[in-house]
Order: sequence, then C-alpha cells, then structure tokens
Amino acid sequence: MSISDQTAAALWRSSKDYGEDLRLSEKLLSALREATFDGVGISRPAFSPLETKAQDIVGEEARALGLAVSRDEAQNLVMTLEGADRQAPPILIGSHLDSVPQGGNFDGAAGVLAGLLILAGLKRAGIVPKRTLKAYGLRGEESSRFGKAYMGSLTLMGRIAAADLALKDADGVTLKDAMRQTGLPVDKIERGEKLLDPASVGAWLELHIEQGPLLIARKQPAGVVSGIRGNVRHKRVEGVGEAAHSGATPKELRKDAVFAAGDLMMRADRLWNDYLKQRRDLVVTFGVFGTDPKEHAIAKVPGFVSFSVDIRSQDKATLEAYHAAFKQLAQDVEQERGVAFRFDNRIDSAPATLDAGWTERLRQAAVVLGISDEPVPSGAGHDAAVFAQSGIPSAMVFVRNEHGSHNPHEAMDIDDFLAGVALIREAVVSFAG
Repeated sequence: MSISDQTAAALWRSSKDYGEDLRLSEKLLSALREATFDGVGISRPAFSPLETKAQDIVGEEARALGLAVSRDEAQNLVMTLEGADRQAPPILIGSHLDSVPQGGNFDGAAGVLAGLLILAGLKRAGIVPKRTLKAYGLRGEESSRFGKAYMGSLTLMGRIAAADLALKDADGVTLKDAMRQTGLPVDKIERGEKLLDPASVGAWLELHIEQGPLLIARKQPAGVVSGIRGNVRHKRVEGVGEAAHSGATPKELRKDAVFAAGDLMMRADRLWNDYLKQRRDLVVTFGVFGTDPKEHAIAKVPGFVSFSVDIRSQDKATLEAYHAAFKQLAQDVEQERGVAFRFDNRIDSAPATLDAGWTERLRQAAVVLGISDEPVPSGAGHDAAVFAQSGIPSAMVFVRNEHGSHNPHEAMDIDDFLAGVALIREAVVSFAG
C-alpha cells in the first residue's frame, strides 16, 4: 500500500531513524523560528546577522552530533561526514537558510535540515559511507533583499557579475558591502573566480517544500522533481492607445488600451491551451496589470495600460516558441485595435535539466518506500538549477506543503518532511552507503 493511501507516519514511525529524526527536526525548527521570528513570520535576510545566526544554530547542533563543521569561502555552512574514499567527489545535500521578509520557517531550512539528518543518522549508526557526504546551508538564495537570487551558489560558481555587486537593498547597502561584511572574498568574486570546482563535486541533492499545490492534490507526501522551469519575462509591457470620452466615442473609433490588452491575454490563454494539448510543459502569468491612476477615470476610454508577463517551461524550445508566438499575437491585436504594444527588455532564466541517473535513483527509492514515483515539475527556481547548469549532477525532492511559500502560513507536516528525508537517504545509501 502506498503512502498516498495511508498516512506517512504509518511507515516512518516504524523506522529506526524516525524517533531521533523527529526530535532533532522539531528542536531545530523551533530554535530557528524563535531566533528569527519578526512578529508576523520569519525574516532571515541574505548576508545578514540573522542568516548567520541560523547557520550557527544548525552548525552547533551538527558539531554536537559529531560532524565536522566549517564555512566555505562563500561563507556557506558546510557539515561533513567523511567517507572511506577521500578521493571520490563528495555528495552535497542541502538548501538555503535565508528567507523573505515575514516568510515561512520551512522554505530552504527544511532542505538544510534534511542533509543534517541524513549525515547524523549515518554517524549515529556507525556507518562510514563509501564517499564523503556534505550537508550545506547556502547563503542568499532569496532575491528579496538585493533583487538577485541564488547568490550563495552563484558565488561558488564564479557567476556573480560586477553589476550584481552594485545592487542595493532598501537601506542603500550594496551587495558587495554586505558580502564583505559577512567575510566573503570580494576581490575573487569581482574577478569571477570559482570558489568551488564543479568537477570536484559528485552530486547536489536538494529537498524543498513544494511551492504549489500538486502534491496536495495527489495526496502524496513527497515527490521527485522532474526538472526546474526556466522563464522568459517582461516586467513591463505598455499598451498605448488613445484616451477618449466613454460616452461620446463609438466602438469602431476607439483605441482602447484595456480591451486590447484583455484581447491579447485571452488569445495568449487559448495558445497556452494549445500547447498543453500537445503535452508541452508551460505556465503563463500576467501578474501585474493596470491603467495609470494619475490619468484614468470611470468616464474615460483608457489610452494606456501596462502589464507584466511571465512564461515558464522546463523546455527552452517551448519557451522560445511561445514567446515568439505571443509577440506575434501582440502584433495581430495592434493591427485590429489600433493600439501599440511596447515591450521592455526580456529577462531570461534558463531551464535546469536535472540528472537522469540521480532522478531515477530517487524514483526507485520512492518505490521501495511506498511513495508514488510520479514526477513533479518545479515552477520556482532553486539553487539546484545553478549546480545543474554548472555541470554538477543534481536532483531534487519536494515535500507536500499547504498555503504556498514566502508567507508565514507555510504548512509542512513533519511526517511528510521525514518521508522526503527518507527518500533521499535511501538513494544516497544505495549509491554511497
């Protein structure tokens, strides 16, 4: 019987690791919440003392459990269980410890604790893995402070640009200054030096709460991620028509920017459906939309509207094809409605192809543990994408979570979390145990 047909606890509570994993998880999640609660949710800004405090809490516990604890050059937390073959590239298991303002306590932190639990469990059992295992607590995955995401992993890969270092937070502190104050080697970062050789890493494995509703809908406690969607975005598209009196201007003489934008969006929706019928992975969102409050009025045909568009897919060809088709739809609407669409520069994020070998190991582990091995796509970006794009074999596991993420209402059941931990542990032990 699969876990989809019963509670996750029925399986995990019978395992030898369950009791200690439960105790340690609850202890650390409680400590992290207490140290970084902001009155509403959790705030652990990137490269801040609160992010460092979170690292200290996890690191001190890891040290007490007999693991080696250090910081790498990028000031990421590293917890190590040495393997029998010190020459073999280690397996890295982790996620991030920073958060958005008034966020939840599980986004990122759950993945760091997953790595710690796996290493601690092997240490407790006296097992020396074939190769070294490292649990990571990465810096700066969230973009909320500086507008730049994945800063801890990008720094390791030498992919922080000079323009990124000049980014400022709300208080005028630059990313460069924040990094320097946290102890990062800014000179090396400015030169684009890699602080971690991708060839020296055997794999990157990451557990994360799901930020969408798919696992909840499937009644599935955890799932193996099939891939990480990339995106093509326009932060601002302007529809420029002609303002007119709402009562005195007949339909055929109007250049209504709102109707034109609405028409474009409905055509984009029909096109999206066509792609889905072809079984092409795609999601499309118009997250910002509005007329100008300085000039709009109830009795005025709107001559101006602006909106955003966010196109995401696991397949780069699908991204490019839909984006091109969307631009053509805009031209069609322009011709028919007399409204011009002006696009700002597109912002790209490449899809990440996760490692087929590790993804298959995780799916096999799911079968062994009674969890559905039906894959789950990741609509959000993760540090795993940075490692994968750098040539490091990478894979992910999602844990069921209610109410989305980046808010204080994240609701990850601890038994679902331990199911996800067990899934990664089973795959790691089968490969390097």
